[in-house]
Amino acid sequence: MEGNVRKDIRAGLKVAIVLKEDQRSGALTEGVVKDILTKSPNHPHGIKVRLESGLVGRVAKIYSNTP
Repeated sequence: MEGNVRKDIRAGLKVAIVLKEDQRSGALTEGVVKDILTKSPNHPHGIKVRLESGLVGRVAKIYSNTP
């Protein structure tokens, strides 16, 4: 599942994000969502989140629907 819709993402989900510095390469970083930073209901490049590790990026892939 892609991470373009805010309602599909919530704290505790395991996701893969694209960090700002990795946008050109498309490298993914995995982690667990701590905070959702995007306020709009959807975003074409992915919803911006902060992981529990403190990293911030846009969701590229959602691994599970259960927190």
